[in-house]
Amino acid sequence: MSESVLSVDAALGRLLAAAVAVREQETYPTAAALGRVLALPLVATVTVPPLDNAAMDGYALRLGDWRAEAWLPVSQRIPAGAIGQALEPGTAARIFTGAPVPAGADCVVMQEDCETCDDQVRITHPPRPGSHIRRAGEDIRSGQTVLAAGARLGPAQLGVAASVGATELTLYRRLKAAVFFTGDEIVMPGQPLAPGRIYNSNRASLIALLTQLGIEVIDLGQVPDRLDATVAALEQASRAADVVITSGGVSVGEEDHIKTAVQQLGRIEMWQVAMKPGKPLVYGRLGGNLGGNLGGHLGDSDFLGLPGNPVSAFVVFCLFVRPFLLRRMGAEARPAAAFTVAAGFDWPKPGKRREFLRARLQDGRAMIYPNQSSGVLTSLAWADGLVDIEAGASVSHGDPVRFLPLSELLK
Repeated sequence: MSESVLSVDAALGRLLAAAVAVREQETYPTAAALGRVLALPLVATVTVPPLDNAAMDGYALRLGDWRAEAWLPVSQRIPAGAIGQALEPGTAARIFTGAPVPAGADCVVMQEDCETCDDQVRITHPPRPGSHIRRAGEDIRSGQTVLAAGARLGPAQLGVAASVGATELTLYRRLKAAVFFTGDEIVMPGQPLAPGRIYNSNRASLIALLTQLGIEVIDLGQVPDRLDATVAALEQASRAADVVITSGGVSVGEEDHIKTAVQQLGRIEMWQVAMKPGKPLVYGRLGGNLGGNLGGHLGDSDFLGLPGNPVSAFVVFCLFVRPFLLRRMGAEARPAAAFTVAAGFDWPKPGKRREFLRARLQDGRAMIYPNQSSGVLTSLAWADGLVDIEAGASVSHGDPVRFLPLSELLK
């Protein structure tokens, strides 16, 4: 185990290098595949759209038949889902959005640019070649790979799959994550709140973050601050899940037993990141030969130990755990998109660690929450992003700062 404090980039790189994607596959209904990861590429067996079709309600005609102020007889009516006849020269066809353009027509004029009288139409604006026609195959060609293996299936991806008629998809199996929480000072909502106790907010946040990723969550609840209880919980979790995630107990206090327990059952690969909030972050492996120290042997489950402070746990999950889990799920872990905005605040005292400040965009500037304590969870409910400040840097009002939207860190 390395005792050195890693930079944010080095820690993320190490985690992603250690993340091994699940390989088991299953066939699953497309309609129920939201959030899952595609194991095999999806190849279209149809062309979309299959025929040239109208992009607007209006009239289809030959451009050469148009004359200013001239009236054209309407020779046919083509609703969506119907196939019209070849267009007679010197006529127009009434056509509706999505309907195939009849042979011979080379433009569609939207109905707002037309006048009608009885069974005739006059085009009031000069048409253009190909106007308002969606060409066959302009979206998808038969034989084209429309979704690559490793694609995480959101609403748009499922729409693409449906557009080529896919009723089932080959997916990686769902990743299983077991979670438990340490700290004798925390109690579950609904229980009496004795003096010196606080409610467990991390359980609600962490389970929600995992569920949002489409991961199967095994909730082992609260574990007492004792080494034997921590070892037993880790042993149970490792048998049940691909990844074990805990919150709390990863610091160096006398009541922090996670590090020792993981070392009894496997090994620690990484501990501590030079960032604020969230310096304590443990990554290791738990072995299949549970009950003894496995030395250099890598086990069967990944272990991720998050800080106990709620903001620290949330930020560490977004920046490190989420991309790690996406890669374990078989998805491509792409960096979260960030952009530069002007600071609407002063940060005059350079920190020794890279800092991620809870912030909100307002009038094009990043405003930070007044209290940046790692225990102030309301700052995350208020924020819509994080301002990323490098170690040793100070910020003055108006300076450019890097802004990470929470929408990017949570999608």
